[in-house]
Amino acid sequence: MEKLELVRKWSLNTYKCTRQIISEKLGRGSRTVDLELEAQIDILRDNKKKYENILKLAQTLSTQLFQMVHTQRQLGDAFADLSLKSLELHEEFGYNADTQKLLAKNGETLLGAINFFIASVNTLVNKTIEDTLMTVKQYESARIEYDAYRTDLEELNLGPRDANTLPKIEQSQHLFQAHKEKYDKMRNDVSIKLKFLEENKVKVLHNQLVLFHNAIAAYFAGNQKQLEQTLKQFHIKLKNPGVDTTSWLEEQ
Repeated sequence: MEKLELVRKWSLNTYKCTRQIISEKLGRGSRTVDLELEAQIDILRDNKKKYENILKLAQTLSTQLFQMVHTQRQLGDAFADLSLKSLELHEEFGYNADTQKLLAKNGETLLGAINFFIASVNTLVNKTIEDTLMTVKQYESARIEYDAYRTDLEELNLGPRDANTLPKIEQSQHLFQAHKEKYDKMRNDVSIKLKFLEENKVKVLHNQLVLFHNAIAAYFAGNQKQLEQTLKQFHIKLKNPGVDTTSWLEEQ
C-alpha cells in the first residue's frame, strides 16, 4: 500500500508537471521568472560552451606538439648517428643533432605546462561548472513543480467554495506551500553556487592563463630557464626533467 501510494503521488506529480510544461510551450500557462538569476544561468551555459572550445583547441595543440617533439627527438638521433659516421660533416650533423634535442627538451617542458592547463580547465568545466549546472537543473524542476501546483491552486480558488471543494483547496494550498519552499530553497542554492563558482572560476582561470602565456612566450623566445621556472612556479613536475642547460636560441 505504501508503494502504491508513492507511485500514485509520483504519477500525479508527473502529470501536473507535464501539463505545466506543455501549457508553457503552447503559451497558455504562466511561468515564474527570476530575470537576474536566469540571466546568470544563460551566461554560465554560454561560457561553458566557450571554455569547452578552448579545451578542445588546447588538446589539439597538445597532440600536435607531442607529435612535433617526437619527430624532433627522432631527427636529433638521426643527425647524431650521421655525425659519427660522416667524418667530413661531423660538426654540421653534430650541432643539428644538439639543436633538435634541445628543441625537443623545451617542447617536452612546454607540453607539461599545456597539459597542466588542460587538466585544470577540464576540472573547472566538467566538474565544477557541471556540478553547478546539475543544481540549476534541480532548480528548474522545482520551478516547474511550483508553477504546476500554483496553477492548480489558482484554478480551485476561481471555482465555487463548498463542503466538497474546501478540503481540496486546503490540500492544494498545503502542496503549493511545500513546493514554494522547495523552489525558494533551490533558487537560493543556485544563487550561492553561482557566486562561489564565479569566484573560483576567476581564480583558476587567472592562474592558468598566466601559466599558458608565460610558458608559450618563454618557449618561442627560446628561454629555457624561464620556461622551467614557470613550471616550478606552478609546481608542475615533468616525467623526464632535462638538464638545466641554456637553450640554443639564447646562445644565438
